[in-house]
Amino acid sequence: MSEKDKIIKEKLFYKGIVNLSEAYEYAYSFLREGEEYGITEEYYSEKIAGESKDVEIKWVATKKVTDYFKINLDIKWKVLGMKNIEVEIDGKKKEMNKVSELSIDIKGVLEKDYNSKWESNPTHKFFKEMYHKYVIPQRTEKKENDVIEMVQKFKDEMKAFLDLTGRGLK
Repeated sequence: MSEKDKIIKEKLFYKGIVNLSEAYEYAYSFLREGEEYGITEEYYSEKIAGESKDVEIKWVATKKVTDYFKINLDIKWKVLGMKNIEVEIDGKKKEMNKVSELSIDIKGVLEKDYNSKWESNPTHKFFKEMYHKYVIPQRTEKKENDVIEMVQKFKDEMKAFLDLTGRGLK
């Protein structure tokens, strides 16, 4: 069985005007094309209450970095009080969303031996422990830093996108 170590957890909050579908597409494209992650949408929920709706989305983004290490990003979107509005940008009307709260939780996990190659018998398990303890501590630390950097990079990209799309709109 693979080992999964939670390395970092970050949270991004936003309140204001955004185009949620563009933010969704930007995040997907950033991870998929820019960083070459595979993305699975594990959960999507919409709850409508009057003119507003709440949306919850859960993604798992994975990237095999070696035959032994894999990075997993658990990303949870939570949108509260979203209403469709029309804004004017450069003299043109555009459909956008006003949200009471948008939060994105990002959890970075480093998965070791994701194919469970070292679990087939007790001898392999022993060697796996020796490998972890004496051979790869520096590689593990580097991969953990890669997870931290990726989570922070994704958070910064999404924050910049949200700040840019909502700037100047009221």
